Order: sequence, then structure tokens, then C-alpha cells
Amino acid sequence: MRLTADYPPVWLIGFLGIVWALGRIWPHGPTWLALPGWLSIAAGLVLMLLAALRMWRHRTTVDPHGQPRSLVTDGVFALSRNPIYLGDAIILLGAALVWSAPLGLLLVPVFAAVIHRRFIRKEEAALQRLFPVQFATYRSRTRRWI
Repeated sequence: MRLTADYPPVWLIGFLGIVWALGRIWPHGPTWLALPGWLSIAAGLVLMLLAALRMWRHRTTVDPHGQPRSLVTDGVFALSRNPIYLGDAIILLGAALVWSAPLGLLLVPVFAAVIHRRFIRKEEAALQRLFPVQFATYRSRTRRWI
């Protein structure tokens, strides 16, 4: 097991902290945005749970530093090659609305870029190496995010 703090949830917590601080420093926006924010957070959590369950069902790792044992292409993975990371981004978006920090919405694409650079590129390279034909087919029919 690799001991490192370089995991997507750590990055998500860091970005959530920035969004929370933005909401404390300069809260603005209509309060009714909290409801769509909470719905977004719930949707992100559900998406992440469904993806993790699908990976466990296929007996492969959810650890981005781990060795994949199978290529998961069904369930929520038929909609997005990275549903857990997509769920993270949706949670960040929802938090910006809940915490009255619409400027935090600008951090969602920044978060996506960090996740792409630090995790997705390496994961996709490993999948291409381990499952060359299957991953090429999957990549051609399923988008990276949505």
C-alpha cells in the first residue's frame, strides 16, 4: 500500500476549503441556490458510490495508485470514464452554491484540470497498457468526463 497524501479526496478537501473561505470572505448570491447546491452534492455522492460499487463488483481497485485488475465499462462507467472524479467536481460545484460562493464555481474546471494532470493521465496510460484493445474501444465510445 502506497502511503501518500496525493489522493483525489485530499485535493477535493483542499478545493472545498478554498470555496468555503470564499463564501465566508465574500458571501453573495441568492440563498435559494442552497437547494440546488445540496442536490448537486447528493448527486455527486450517489455517482461516486455507484462507481465504487461497480468497481468492487468487478474486483478492481478504487485506489488511483493501485493496479487495475479489470476494465469497468458498464453502469455509470458507460456514461463517463471517470464517474468518481465527475462526482467530486459535482460536489465542489454544489458546495459553492451551498456556501454562497459563486466565485468558487470558477474552481471547478481548475479542480478538473488538477485531477486530469495528477491522476487521469496515469490511470488511462495504465489501462491502455493492461487492456489495449478493450480500452481503445471504450475510449472511442465513452467520454472522459461527460
